[in-house]
Amino acid sequence: MQATLNISGSTKVFGCISDPITHVRAPSVFNPLFEKHGIDAVMVPLHVPASGLSDFIKGLRMMPNFGGMSITLPHKVPIMEFCDEIGHQGKLVGAVNYAAFDKNRRLIADNCDGSGFVSGLLAAGYQVAQQKVLMVGAGGAARAIAFSLADSGVSHLSIANRTESTAKELANSVIDSYPNIEIGCAPPDPRGFDIVINTTSLGLNESDNLPFDPGLLVSSQIVAEIIMNPEETRILKAAKKVGCDIHYGRPMFDHQVAIQAKLFGYSIVI
Repeated sequence: MQATLNISGSTKVFGCISDPITHVRAPSVFNPLFEKHGIDAVMVPLHVPASGLSDFIKGLRMMPNFGGMSITLPHKVPIMEFCDEIGHQGKLVGAVNYAAFDKNRRLIADNCDGSGFVSGLLAAGYQVAQQKVLMVGAGGAARAIAFSLADSGVSHLSIANRTESTAKELANSVIDSYPNIEIGCAPPDPRGFDIVINTTSLGLNESDNLPFDPGLLVSSQIVAEIIMNPEETRILKAAKKVGCDIHYGRPMFDHQVAIQAKLFGYSIVI
């Protein structure tokens, strides 16, 4: 089989770190984009056990041709200890999902889970500022999305979660940083909201329960997902039948790629 990437001694190397590693998608997205834009770079999956993270980062600092990395579980929080600079969103969320070395081999990291989601909504032509939003779920990605929604000027954010204490903790954290926005906990009832977002894993399987009752939706609402596969989850199918605008999970990932590429030193148009 002929390789599609022309890798040479001048090729810049990037990585995607995780444990386990077989599920990661970033290399399969970045490499075609590098090729499409004529960028002499390659991204490879790097299996990094949690116990070896410190030694791994030390080694990378000594590799001038290693530019940076996408970061997935379980490294999003522990890697912050080894970073020299954390961006605004990373500080707010308390976790990072990408990092790059500058010319002095300082490691700079940030979080673009939330900004990728909001950028995807905006690129699809939806308004975020002054909208009333219900977010179902309060996990890692939801945390980042909540801060980015607040930063984008939503008028109200309600967080629904099976464990109410987790929703309350997230709501209080966002209020601390954005005291002028109305933020609180609520049941997973979509009535009265402009945008309804499912940030739970419910929808990965056809047998999953629905995150909220689609019978309570009205056609004027936007229903959004963060799940990429399947593209059209059960809740999106149900929302489409009601006549709602639906927003798929893939744009969040695509816009994260563009944001990460900027820190890596490249301008990529999605």
